[in-house]
Amino acid sequence: MQTSFKLGLIGYPLGHSLSPKIHTAALRACGLEGDYSLFPIAPDDKQGLKDLLNRVRAKEIRGLNVTIPHKQNVIPLLDELTPTAKAVGAVNTIYLREDKLIGDNTDAPGFLSDLKKFLAESPSPFLGEGLGVRGKNALVLGAGGSARAVVHALANDGWNVTIAARRIEQARQLATFFTQHAPRDYTLSEVKGTQHKLQITNYDSLILHPSSFILLVNATPIGMTPNVNQSPWPENLSFPNAVIYDLVYNPRETKLVKDAHSQGLPATTGLGMLIEQAALAFEIWTGHNPPREILAASVDH
Repeated sequence: MQTSFKLGLIGYPLGHSLSPKIHTAALRACGLEGDYSLFPIAPDDKQGLKDLLNRVRAKEIRGLNVTIPHKQNVIPLLDELTPTAKAVGAVNTIYLREDKLIGDNTDAPGFLSDLKKFLAESPSPFLGEGLGVRGKNALVLGAGGSARAVVHALANDGWNVTIAARRIEQARQLATFFTQHAPRDYTLSEVKGTQHKLQITNYDSLILHPSSFILLVNATPIGMTPNVNQSPWPENLSFPNAVIYDLVYNPRETKLVKDAHSQGLPATTGLGMLIEQAALAFEIWTGHNPPREILAASVDH
């Protein structure tokens, strides 16, 4: 008798999630029985979280994804975190191993995998030189849960990372977390022009030297539907030699991406990251590696 994989997503709200389409396509592509359900749990519903996780412990549910606002809320309810989840400080994938509830994070490797694919495909003559001449300097906008995964991925891939946030204290907390908890040494600086792994700056006094960055990552929700006419990047500030990666994927072309294209800059949304992190989670749960092109086609409309 074939195993039926019951999978799902915890978060709130979940009305516009693309995860059911992606994972249903993955199940079909891999010839597996199962379904993927949405489990909307309000931010303060701790009992609801516990009850749902107990269904994983009881092997009623094979695996769960986690999205906002619960990526950190679930941590005290788990038995173990993988090194990546521990380093990021957030969980987006839950599964049972040897009767232990494990929290993992596929956002970080999912982002890095899609970023590398994007960089390899970007028709940017300055990219190859920039990586060697100016160094791998990245600017991350935002300091929330998504930024955690991005900063972890970039810093561990050898990038120098500047975190820019409207609430400077939130950026400090994020940077301090990585200097204290990440599985490698980081240095932290708030002074421009210094050698750094992590650096923070006030979002409102943004970039004094935009030409020093070859990568801009938007890890804020600015520009997400329905606020499609908003962008996290000031229109009067050029970003002459960079590629743009916007984690927002709804709409399919954000204002930030449109503005970047109008300046002749390579730019992409986070749809590739969404697919990649889903595929990595699916493989953890089922042992099957789903074809990315089929997952992408499932949300291509």
